[in-house]
Amino acid sequence: MKYLRQFCIILFVSFLGELLHILIPLPVPASVYGLVLMLTALCTGILKTDQVSAAADFLIEIMPVMFIPAAVGLLDAWPSLKPVFLPVILITLVTTVIVMTVTGQVTQRMIRHRPRKKRTEKPQS
Repeated sequence: MKYLRQFCIILFVSFLGELLHILIPLPVPASVYGLVLMLTALCTGILKTDQVSAAADFLIEIMPVMFIPAAVGLLDAWPSLKPVFLPVILITLVTTVIVMTVTGQVTQRMIRHRPRKKRTEKPQS
């Protein structure tokens, strides 16, 4: 029952994202609206992480299975993709390296500039 309740909460937030997608005329996917709503609800305390964590963990565990239909769809579209295959692979590799480099640099700078916590030493008797 706990999983069903948590899954319904996640579905409700996704539904609200779909509604926002219909009501707001911006080229933003409904899933992005849903993620922003979920983040806002979690950060403001409207939702607690334990109210959705078990269902979210389950969905994350089965996420690779969700990519199978997309992969099959790519195989069906091979005749259309064949002429642009090499440029797409090259662009993917280059942008992946750029994203990894920038992410590493930003993380290192954040770690270096993070304020250090002061240690409280116990007085010796």
